[in-house]
Amino acid sequence: MSISITADSIFKMKEFYFVLYMSFINLYGVFIMAADKHKANGKKWRIRERHLFITALLGGAAGIMTGMIMFHHKTQHSTFTMGIPLIFAFNIISGFSMFYWIYIR
Repeated sequence: MSISITADSIFKMKEFYFVLYMSFINLYGVFIMAADKHKANGKKWRIRERHLFITALLGGAAGIMTGMIMFHHKTQHSTFTMGIPLIFAFNIISGFSMFYWIYIR
């Protein structure tokens, strides 16, 4: 039994688009944390915390957490140190729920 995967078949798979979306939203999360840290050091106009939380809720919590750790940014704010991990757990539960409803049910 051989499995043949072509570029055409990959673009027809919904999993490809899910992985692509999650990659982009998490890279975006790391990027905006880096940008906000850079702006904070330069005393410039900052990225709103609401924007950071919305990005996390849309699936980018892992990227936001990575940015928090990499850039030591927002680590003193309890809303971030408790809120982002909770949103990350919500992202994981949502992902498993979607998997269950699509493949198992």
